[in-house]
This record gives sequence, C-alpha cells and structure tokens, in this order.
Amino acid sequence: MIQLNISKQLHGSNGKMELNIKLEIQKGAFVALAGESGSGKTTLLRIVAGLEEAEGMIVVDDEVWLDGKKALSPQKRGIGFVFQDYALFPNMTVEENLLFVEKDRLLADELLVLTELSELRKRLPSTLSGGQKQRVALCRAFMKRPKILLMDEPLSALNPEMRTKLQTEILMLHKKFGTTIIMVSHDPSEIYKLAEQVLILEQGKILKNGTPKEIYLKGVDEKKFTFDGELLEFIEKKNLYFALVSLGEELIEVPLSQQETEILKIGDRVQIGSREFSPTIFY
Repeated sequence: MIQLNISKQLHGSNGKMELNIKLEIQKGAFVALAGESGSGKTTLLRIVAGLEEAEGMIVVDDEVWLDGKKALSPQKRGIGFVFQDYALFPNMTVEENLLFVEKDRLLADELLVLTELSELRKRLPSTLSGGQKQRVALCRAFMKRPKILLMDEPLSALNPEMRTKLQTEILMLHKKFGTTIIMVSHDPSEIYKLAEQVLILEQGKILKNGTPKEIYLKGVDEKKFTFDGELLEFIEKKNLYFALVSLGEELIEVPLSQQETEILKIGDRVQIGSREFSPTIFY
C-alpha cells in the first residue's frame, strides 16, 4: 500500500498553484497520470522518487519516505525511473548498463530474454534504435526489483508500431514482477491497454480518479461524423457484440455483427461514422 498526502507550491501553466495530492495506491497496481501540461504530473513522480522536496507524508509498505519535511533519500526508496530520453551510459554495453545497477547476471539475462535484447547485449547504446534503447532503460529499471516503477511518458518519442510492442513488454514485466507502476501518459489508448487506475490532474489537484473506462468512455452525440480510431477490445453483452475504439481523447463502444468480430482484430485502424444517432464502424 502506498499512502500519499503531500503539498508543494508550484508555478503551473497558469501561474502559481498548490500541488495537493491525497491518495492511496494498492501494492502491485498500474496507475496512469494524465492531464494538461503543467498540472503537476511529473512533479508528483519526482516527489515520490525523492528528487524534489515537498511537505506532508509518504508511506510505502509501512516504511515512511516523507514525514513533514523529513525525507528518506532517493537511494533508499527502492525506486525505478524510466524517462523519455533513456539516460543510458554511452560508454557501456547493453549488458554493462544493467549490471552497473546491480551485479545480478541471472536477472540481467532474464530481462534481456524477456525483451528480446539478448543478441544485443554487447552493443553500445549509440548503435541501437530508439525502441531498443527504451527497452534497455526499462530492463535497467527492473534490475533492483523496485517497489515502485515511475515512468514519465516513456514511449512518446517512438513510432506507433514500436509503442505497441513496448506496451506489451511493459505489461508483461509488470505482471511477472508484480511491481507497482505509476506512469505519466497523454494517450488514452495506451492508458487503456496498460493501466487499471487513472488519475486526471488539473492545477495540482486530482480532478478524476477511476478505471480507464470510467474516465474515457463517452457516449456518441447526434452529430454525423467520421473519425479514425484504433480498435482496442471486443465486448460481448447479452449476445450482442461491440468494439471498444480509441478516438483521440475518448473511447467509444460501437455495435458490431458477429461476422465483423471475425474479420477485425485488436489493433486495427478503423473509421467510425454516425448516421441518425447510431455509430457504425468502417474497415
């Protein structure tokens, strides 16, 4: 269990604001932080990691990380951090980057196999693609078996195909190690695939707290439209079939025939159109 009750004066997108967060996170949960730029998402991650000061209380598994202004050092918190920019040591091979964190060759081998990096273990970061570098950064974050893994938009610089691949690998590692993950993301489809709890921050406060469906699933209005989207899931309700589709900032459910569920597959790019109040799917 992670208990947070923290405050900090910030300069947000609209001037001065108070970051004020009171929250409980279950051990092993995958939590996504979303909201406009300047709402306090990255600052919250840095406070949890001990990289920024704050006032209040942070307790993780009965261990006090922050009490008033007295804070446990970042090195003693058991935190893993994955940034956008990889932050790999350029003069070390893939394997050396992992072993620098913890001299556990068995764990390093396991992580490299899980992320399909074994054949690249002797390569330097400069010879890797962006997706490969981010997978190395992800493996390195797991080398200390962290209590909490913090991720700040780790996939935003990657192309859609590589993002999808790394989302699958992140979810696989999360389930295998049972690590509590807190991730900043602006992508509703990514949040839906990965997270079980979503926090929407606005001006330093939690505006919404719920499951991805509760936060993002919207009804369809009466206007005619056609939008491109990504098919995330098939849903069956009382012998009726629906597609859950990501449209930018929203998720919608679209009715399907049984034949369409056999033609379409998860991850397909589709078009959503509406005629006389009823959404239809084109592929």
